[in-house]
Parts: sequence; structure tokens; C-alpha cells
Amino acid sequence: VATKNGNYVCKSRGKFRHSKITPKVGDLVDIDVENRYITSVFPRHNELYRPPVSNIDQVIIITSVKHPNFSTNLLDKLLTIIEYNSIEPIICFTKLDLLDVEETKEIDKYINYYHKIGFQTYLNTDLDSIKKLFNGKITVFTGQSGAGKSTLLNHLDKNLNIKTDDISYALGRGKHTTRHVELLSLYNGYVADTPGFSDISFTDMEKVDIRDNFRDFNIYRDMCKYKDCLHHKEDNCYIKEMVDKGKILKSRYENYIKFIESIPDKKY
Repeated sequence: VATKNGNYVCKSRGKFRHSKITPKVGDLVDIDVENRYITSVFPRHNELYRPPVSNIDQVIIITSVKHPNFSTNLLDKLLTIIEYNSIEPIICFTKLDLLDVEETKEIDKYINYYHKIGFQTYLNTDLDSIKKLFNGKITVFTGQSGAGKSTLLNHLDKNLNIKTDDISYALGRGKHTTRHVELLSLYNGYVADTPGFSDISFTDMEKVDIRDNFRDFNIYRDMCKYKDCLHHKEDNCYIKEMVDKGKILKSRYENYIKFIESIPDKKY
């Protein structure tokens, strides 16, 4: 537990088990300094389950474009879940130096699109700009395993000396190198380096929650024939028209359909 008088290693009081409270990294707490106990946990304004972090201001999604390859599905899933949890998502693309000319042109189309619809987008070489993001905020780094989260943190501050590992080419993804969640002091804020996700699910989310957290859809949704349009099987859906016209990225729409089809229909 970090305080203005120093850091303390503390245990949780037994009463938390009865209240089903498990302190998380990022929690604001009261402590008994003498006995080294956490005595209370303040209400959280948000929290994530994977990784288990609370009170997050922003999540920087580290998005590899090669080794491991760029995944629009994973990126869109993370963006949707993060926004649903009332956290600001920021995208940082890594490993562009591994691309050839044609691959770079293709990736640039995606980068420009996500920027156009309102996401902050950075390259992992934009170190000075990224450093300014941490001031006064709790930031989570997340993304594909092997995408370069720990490497970027080490470039931002060499004193962190976070362990990195090679890519497992047999598996086509990175080896896990971050084994725990810890808040690190960085540029007048805190950053959490977290294990790469092996599974992401839309916990507690319904189809409409996924729909409402697609920024580019919200630009046009009032143009649909039906106010509660899910942009799936409905006729006169303006979102589908925008996809056909190239105004909405086709991969975004295809991922959206996969996401809502993965959610069971509500039973009344």
C-alpha cells in the first residue's frame, strides 16, 4: 500500500471474506499502520476482472502488427469492453518496423480509421507523447501476449527493468513474461503492467451493451429505421449501408456481428 509516508506490506482483515470483498490493485484503502492491516476498501468507480485492477483512468492497448499478427477482433473486443467499463481506451501500435511497404500501407488504413472515429492512437516510437499520458492517472497496459508491453515500459523508463521474453513462433504468440499485476510509479502517475490476455469475455454484457460501445456506429444510429436496431438482421439499417459504402470499416462490422452472436438472447 503506497502512502505519503511510505509503502507498507499489509494483510486484509478477515471481515472482508464475509463481505465478499477482495482488495485489488488500484483500490483506495484505509490501513492500520501499526498492525499492517487493510481496514477498509473504498467504493470503486470501475474495475476490470482480467487483469484484476480497479479505479483505472485509461487503458493503453498494445497492438502488435506482426509477430504476433494484427488482430482486429482482439482490438475491437478490448475497445468494447474497456468503454463499457467507463475507461478511456488508447491504442498503441507496435512492431511496424517488421512490415514491408504494402503491409505498412494496409496497417496505416486501420490506424487512420481508428484515429478518425475518436480513439487516441500512437506508435511505440512516439515515446515523448506517450510519457505525457501518465500524469495524474492510473493507466493499464494490456493487449496480446508478446505485443511488446514490457518492452515499451522499459523504453519509457529504463529503471523499470521489466523482464521480457521471446516470441513463441510455434504458438504464433508471445510467451507470458508478466506474472502478476503491480502499479508502478511513472511520470507523476501509476501504470500497471499486466499479463497478456489468453481469454477475454463480455462479462455481464448484453447485445445492446456491445452495440452502444461501438463509437463509429453511434455516429449514424439515429438514421436507422428502428430506434432499437441491432444492425444485424433488420431491414433499412443505415449502419449496414455505411459499411457497404466504406464509411464504416468492414472488419469492425464483421467483428461486431461475431460479438453479438456470442451473447445468448435474453429470455423473458
